[in-house]
Amino acid sequence: MAGTRQGCVFCEVVAGERAAHLVIDAPDVVAFLDVRPLFKGHTLLVPRVHYETLTDLPGEFLGPFFDHAQRLAAAMESVLEAAGSFVAMNNRVSQSVPHLHVHVVPRNRKDGLRGFFWPRQKYESDGEAADYAARLAAGLT
Repeated sequence: MAGTRQGCVFCEVVAGERAAHLVIDAPDVVAFLDVRPLFKGHTLLVPRVHYETLTDLPGEFLGPFFDHAQRLAAAMESVLEAAGSFVAMNNRVSQSVPHLHVHVVPRNRKDGLRGFFWPRQKYESDGEAADYAARLAAGLT
């Protein structure tokens, strides 16, 4: 799924065809302010090359990509004087634009962000939890 995708809003930003407030303009990534931010400074980090999800991103690019995310998270605190940050991505489900992107959002205590997370669930037993862990671990090899 690599390359540039016609009709992709984020590919248009990367190509300079769509206006955006750029935060990072690097050879491998672009970061820009979200047009509908959770809080002012909410930034989207995207690879220049079109990859739809995290699983499509080549392994050798994971480190460099997340180095940029780490720097953005630090800037939320140092530049915007946020108490911390929220760093997240969706893969397919709830992914509003099918181009890999990481949300880096400044956070402060009692900032009013509620309902962003789904209700938590419990495993029926330790055995069920162990089964999920074993299945996932087996899928990684």
